[in-house]
Amino acid sequence: MQAKRIIPCLDVDDGRVVKGVKFKGIQDAGDPVELARRYNDEGADELTFLDIGASYKSRATLLDVVQQVAREVFIPLCVGGGIRSVDDMRDAMNAGADKVSVCTSALKNPSLLSEMARAYGSQCVVLSIDAKRVGENVWHAFSHGGRTDTGLDAIDWAKQAVKLGAGEILLNSIDADGTGAGYDLALTRAILDAVHVPVIASGGAGNLDQIANVLLPPDAAGACDTWGNADAALVASLLHFGKTTIPAIKKYAEAKGVCVRW
Repeated sequence: MQAKRIIPCLDVDDGRVVKGVKFKGIQDAGDPVELARRYNDEGADELTFLDIGASYKSRATLLDVVQQVAREVFIPLCVGGGIRSVDDMRDAMNAGADKVSVCTSALKNPSLLSEMARAYGSQCVVLSIDAKRVGENVWHAFSHGGRTDTGLDAIDWAKQAVKLGAGEILLNSIDADGTGAGYDLALTRAILDAVHVPVIASGGAGNLDQIANVLLPPDAAGACDTWGNADAALVASLLHFGKTTIPAIKKYAEAKGVCVRW
């Protein structure tokens, strides 16, 4: 059984980690280098950095942060936000990233995924999908930080992206983001059923039970509305604001039947 990953997500704006609810109400959450160091020491499996400023200045600031973190931390680093070209990807990789995530730029230019995969391999290309429910078991992919409905079915987009070269899906539920109400398990399973690459569940972690549930395989869970079977869980607010720790998450998840990395 493949071990599930716990991945802290650090949304960075102007050199600070920030967090909001449903992409709004942004508040300061700390220094990114200090938080990265703490999560590494606690046993995080990876770290994800997202530039939510997405300007040239904020991107340069984030790359500086990644360089600082890469000198001290020896777990995989994923960098996203404002990556619009293979040159941008190269800048991130040279700063110390092991992979990059793209969202709006891939929606605008799907062939970018193929270009990135040819340059660095599909294992370095993460498609970030900001998905919002628009009907019963129907989700659309949104762009521009969750502000614009592309009209594209999120599941169809995931399938297309994997064919083009995406090696992993970072799946964020806009409906659940920052709410603490739990991950969108139905969305997670729908994407998992559609693609053969790892899927990282993001958006909504409010307690340890919800994190365990999004990682639980069906044979360990029982009722179909209590498991997600994602390959990894992205966690932000719970960690940034001191509500739990990486070891506590892993210990709880393991007790529920999730295979975790120690």
